[in-house]
Amino acid sequence: MRKQELVHLHGLLAEVRRYCEQDGHRQIDLSKYESLGTDEASIHQGRDQHRSAVFALAEALTEEFEDTQTVVMATE
Repeated sequence: MRKQELVHLHGLLAEVRRYCEQDGHRQIDLSKYESLGTDEASIHQGRDQHRSAVFALAEALTEEFEDTQTVVMATE
């Protein structure tokens, strides 16, 4: 994937993150993502840094949705 595509994907995942935080989901554990020091606006960072950040952010979001789904299924 090209750097431009990774930056775009990074931006989309950041939007999902903001939506989840505003929608009342509990706080997402972003410690791994934030420790990388590359956010969606860090266009000066390289492709590998954005790829690592995309994977870390996607993993954090996935874990949040898996936890939420488990709670919903347990209450049904």
